[in-house]
Amino acid sequence: MNHNAPLPLPLAHLTGSRPRVLSLAQLREHGVTASDAAGRPWQQILPGVFLLHSGPATSEERLHAALLYAGRRGNDEAMITGLAALALYRFGSAPALLALPHIDVLVPNTRRLRSAGDVRVVRAHTPPRPVEVTGLPVAPVARAVADAVAGLSDATTVRRLLSEAVRGGHCEPAAVVRELTMARLLNRPHVVDAVESLLAEGRAIAEDRLYQLVRGYELPEPVWNVDLRLPGGPHLGGVDAYWPEQAVAVEIDTRAPRQGEDEQWSECVRKRESLERLGVTVIHVTPRKLRDWPEQQAAVVRTALTASVDREPAAYLVVLPR
Repeated sequence: MNHNAPLPLPLAHLTGSRPRVLSLAQLREHGVTASDAAGRPWQQILPGVFLLHSGPATSEERLHAALLYAGRRGNDEAMITGLAALALYRFGSAPALLALPHIDVLVPNTRRLRSAGDVRVVRAHTPPRPVEVTGLPVAPVARAVADAVAGLSDATTVRRLLSEAVRGGHCEPAAVVRELTMARLLNRPHVVDAVESLLAEGRAIAEDRLYQLVRGYELPEPVWNVDLRLPGGPHLGGVDAYWPEQAVAVEIDTRAPRQGEDEQWSECVRKRESLERLGVTVIHVTPRKLRDWPEQQAAVVRTALTASVDREPAAYLVVLPR
């Protein structure tokens, strides 16, 4: 007898545990061989994965089975993504788990693993860090949205998923667009249309947060959404908020990593440099900073307004509604 061999674990509570799903390797730890498993009223629902009862698998059991099949061995080994992940995040625009024909599982592209049964394998060169949802490793929302959109052709569904990701506060528009870009999905017209709507909605939300920041932290009221020009001179650019007496401007940066980003960024830099040469302090804020650190952003604006008395007077600018 090999005294170094692991002792079989008892089977007493296997069929009563939840979820009732085990891999063949786990069954072997209990002294159950593949032939033993075949002789029991169990089902092999995926290669090497057994359902320990004869009825249909529950949503929870499908998810656990998918992860067992993917051979999850560590924090970054495999995670639920796509519509299944969005259902776990409780997206109202995602189908219920039981209604999904397949479960998407994200794995490193170095894994030799094929889709099987109701599990569809999605690969990533550099997998993101998973988020724990109901005790399961799940892809971050932006990545899950991109993986879901990859398999969808219905424009309305795509638009709803993108909108809920932002409106529900799960992530910022730029994060979604970044994942869609990396997945090479922005060559699909229905995805491009949804992204345009998403960016417009994301800007509206960010503008509302800026209004709340100014009023909630009792900052002086600026003029909103204006164009700045030199008298009789060229257009200098638009800003989201401007304090003429202090020559302080706030601009919301909603740029996303899309084609032409370099040109857009260069234009932003040129505008900022032009305004600063004229004595205007330009503060760039992102939607995420407005959402997560409003007090810090309010302090930055207040400091700039207070410091204006110590600066050289700015050039006179014409302020026009945008």
